[in-house]
Amino acid sequence: MSGRIEAKLKELGITLPSVPTPVANYVPFVRSGSLVFLSGQGPRQPEGGFFSGKVGSTVSIEQGYQHARLVGLQLIAVLRVAAGGELDRVRRIVKVLGMVNADPEFGEHPRVINGCSDLFVEVFGEKGRHARSAIGVGSLPHQMTVEIEAIAELD
Repeated sequence: MSGRIEAKLKELGITLPSVPTPVANYVPFVRSGSLVFLSGQGPRQPEGGFFSGKVGSTVSIEQGYQHARLVGLQLIAVLRVAAGGELDRVRRIVKVLGMVNADPEFGEHPRVINGCSDLFVEVFGEKGRHARSAIGVGSLPHQMTVEIEAIAELD
């Protein structure tokens, strides 16, 4: 697993996590032609379980941002598997959907999901710029703070 993107990860001091086993009846990704659809991921804690809470009340914007960044790392790890171990095959990150488990009065969802979006640009450069939706939801599985899914294009 060597290449330009792997070198960039090393330069940034980033080690990708292992790809988690799905918690229900789905697969981590589906490839259709050159597109890869990455299933939604939540922010996994190193010791197990998920970071949980409501952004805007029990979780700060900065904590939510860091959780979204963590999910971005998990999505890149899945994308590496989908690309046969070669992240240089990523032509572009096409679309990101970020869902924030938010207090009803919270309105800064984009600032939270920037944690993932900023990471994609750090790692993939211009190929990491993507279309995006960032929405607030009343709850998420396991009361996770965020869930993010993505679509990427491979060579």
